[in-house]
Formats: sequence, C-alpha cells, structure tokens
Amino acid sequence: MSEPAPVRVSSVLASVTPGLTGMHQIVVGPQHTAPFVGSGRIPVLATPVMINVIEAAALAAVEHLLPLGHQSLGIKLDVSHVAATPIGLRVTATAEVLRVEGRTITFRVEARDDFEVVGGGTHERVVVSVERFDERVQRKIRRES
Repeated sequence: MSEPAPVRVSSVLASVTPGLTGMHQIVVGPQHTAPFVGSGRIPVLATPVMINVIEAAALAAVEHLLPLGHQSLGIKLDVSHVAATPIGLRVTATAEVLRVEGRTITFRVEARDDFEVVGGGTHERVVVSVERFDERVQRKIRRES
C-alpha cells in the first residue's frame, strides 16, 4: 500500500497554516438590512452582508501573512444563514484556516449575533499576484471595449 501524495502548498503560502483565525464584526444598521441591499423585505441582517463579514474575517486571518504584491480572492462560499439579526445587534464572524493546498486556503466560518449562531459553513480563497491579476483584467477590458 502506497503512502498518499503530500499536499502541495505554494511557496507564497508558507506562513499560512491550519488553525490560524480571524475575526470581523459589525453592528447591524439600516444599511446592512435585506431591504437596503435588495435581498428581501424584512429589516434584518441581509445574507450578502453576513457573507461580507465572513469574508472580512477570512481576510483578517491571513492577508497580513501574504508576501508583498499578493492578495487573496474569494472563490467559493458554502454557507447557511439560519437566524435573523435585527438592527442594533452586533454580528461577529470568525474564520479558521482548515487547510492550504496549492494557492487555495479553505476556512471554517461562523457568524454569531449577541444571542446565537446566525450562519456558517466553509469558504475558499485563492492567493494571486496582484500584478498578474490586474494584467488579466486589463486584457479583458481591452477586448470588451
């Protein structure tokens, strides 16, 4: 029986390891509600805003560890939004690095308000060279204009 192949990790992610955590929080205001962002009619925390707070937590966990000229971009979210949060309550998101493979970082994410878990799941980010990424975007712009 052969040993499993070792997981490949990009050299730009040498300092990103499982177990790292990040956190981000907001106090829900009118601008964070479903009617304001167009995702519903009840004035509670909008799912797209919860996702934004979760992504900010993931950034807080790893972005400061990336080499100059690199940043992470969200590529996949698998989250549930399971409880409503009214205006005035604090929402705190946490992100924990579960694994690093190639240039991809996978996180376990959770969002809580002052009373309960309101959402969670997994999130993936890929680390890119900002210069190469921008070059690709500029090529796309030139083709479409």
